[in-house]
Amino acid sequence: MSRRTRSLPTGWYPGSADACNREIDGFLVGYTAPAGTWIGGVVPHAGWYYSGRAAARTISTLAGSGRPDRVVIYGGHLPAGRDPIAYTDEAWETPLGAQPMDPAFCGELVSSGEAVEASRGFSDNTVEVQIPLVRRFFPDIPVIAVHAPASDTAIKLGEAVQRLLSEKGLTAAFLGSADLTHYGPNYGFTPRGTGAGAVKWVKEENDRALIDKALAMDAHGLLQEAWELHNTCSAGPIASVIASVSRRGVKSGSLLEYYTSYDISPDASFVGYAAILY
Repeated sequence: MSRRTRSLPTGWYPGSADACNREIDGFLVGYTAPAGTWIGGVVPHAGWYYSGRAAARTISTLAGSGRPDRVVIYGGHLPAGRDPIAYTDEAWETPLGAQPMDPAFCGELVSSGEAVEASRGFSDNTVEVQIPLVRRFFPDIPVIAVHAPASDTAIKLGEAVQRLLSEKGLTAAFLGSADLTHYGPNYGFTPRGTGAGAVKWVKEENDRALIDKALAMDAHGLLQEAWELHNTCSAGPIASVIASVSRRGVKSGSLLEYYTSYDISPDASFVGYAAILY
């Protein structure tokens, strides 16, 4: 069996099942999922210390809405001009056990020209940090994982994935893995200097602009604005989720949670995290 193994160090997520479960349980303390039937979401992809709470709450909420046939993860960090990258592995190892994948589905995406196959050496955190969380909340449900570029190709990908799911009679929960503004000297982006004023601008203006586009499900506008405003590292996954859930009849999104790494560990350089439900 072709299995993809862990590539990220334990600073991203714990190395044992007990430690993973303890952290996830902590993320859910005091949390009550909003009422509704949710089929998709946007989740951040930093180390769990920073973004695990938002991701865990989003994924647990989707799991509470029912048992889909598949979980689709749209990964990021692909610039415009790149082809989508699909994982054709049969399973992905996590501290909580091996999560099954759907190599046949991803193989069809590759053979149809919708994506290229991920090489054995390909490594990226945007999908990997989500896999143990999916394992916790969707055990044994096969995962379809594909990276979406920051272009209209992401919209075509989301439509193609949902179309193929429909042809096969399969339901799915969709995740788009994206962090928001990367601000500060570490990222070479300081249009408002540093300090409280910069944090306020990121929260209330720059990140808010992207969140509003995502909630309105304006995939085209989101892709264009992300390039202009530098308010996400992964516009493609958000656009792909919007495209997929739109074909399921969803008309708008709901903001579950928003915060920044500054709220956890104040620093001149920080990143925004949003949890959005569809």
